[in-house]
Amino acid sequence: MGCGQTGGDQANNANNANKANSASSAGSLEEIKQRGTLRIGVFSDKPPFGYVDANGQNQGFDVEIARRFAKDLLGDESKVEFVLVEAANRVPYLESNKVDIIMANFTVTEERKQKVDFANPYMKVALGIVSPDGALITSIDQLQGKKVIVNKGTTAQDYLTKNHPDLELLKYDQNTEAFEALKDGRGAALAHDNTEVLAWAKSNPGFTVGVPALGSTDTIAPAVKKGDTELLNWINQELAELAKENFVRKAYEKTLLPVYGDDVKPEELIVEGGKL
Repeated sequence: MGCGQTGGDQANNANNANKANSASSAGSLEEIKQRGTLRIGVFSDKPPFGYVDANGQNQGFDVEIARRFAKDLLGDESKVEFVLVEAANRVPYLESNKVDIIMANFTVTEERKQKVDFANPYMKVALGIVSPDGALITSIDQLQGKKVIVNKGTTAQDYLTKNHPDLELLKYDQNTEAFEALKDGRGAALAHDNTEVLAWAKSNPGFTVGVPALGSTDTIAPAVKKGDTELLNWINQELAELAKENFVRKAYEKTLLPVYGDDVKPEELIVEGGKL
């Protein structure tokens, strides 16, 4: 009986070691190919970048690029597994091996670089502030003494906390919750990526982006688990290859142009080939 327990312990230890090895190499190209699916974290409620349509299908700008990644890595775009994420859990999902890549409109920041590895960018972004037309906010100074709506885990929250600590922030987990709060008048304005608030205001009459560019211009890029150099290098090479057919521009025309129309120039937003 003692021997049996020892053997069981050895088997458990071996299983645990295998799991640990698997976890440590998660995201490697070989493991992805053996699994047969590429797990990519995307938003479910952030049109036109990542959302679930009426038929339950993932759609959006990030999703278009994600599907192409799966096609070129695994030979079939249907071999992508979309994992729905919130802004605040993007880093934990990479760290815990729930996804191979995050493509949920992920802005590159120095703080995030300490926790994940970013590939080359495919988009440019700044912060924007949207508010009701009847009480339009056109300057950050007008928000003194008022509540500002943000999403948890976003650059908007980080920027306002660091640069305007006196502002009262209303923080929400989900994008839909945040914008509903703005509609309900729970805050004077909502701060988010300018690409997002510009798109939202276009489809929500009565609201305007009075501050279209707040802070510096940043980039949006795919992210992988810290140290997953093999997958990181593959993504960078893939973006360079896709530039030969202007794929990011085509994805923009399919998903973003119908929303932005002529109000935004594509070159102001997209990055082709991973090079600014």
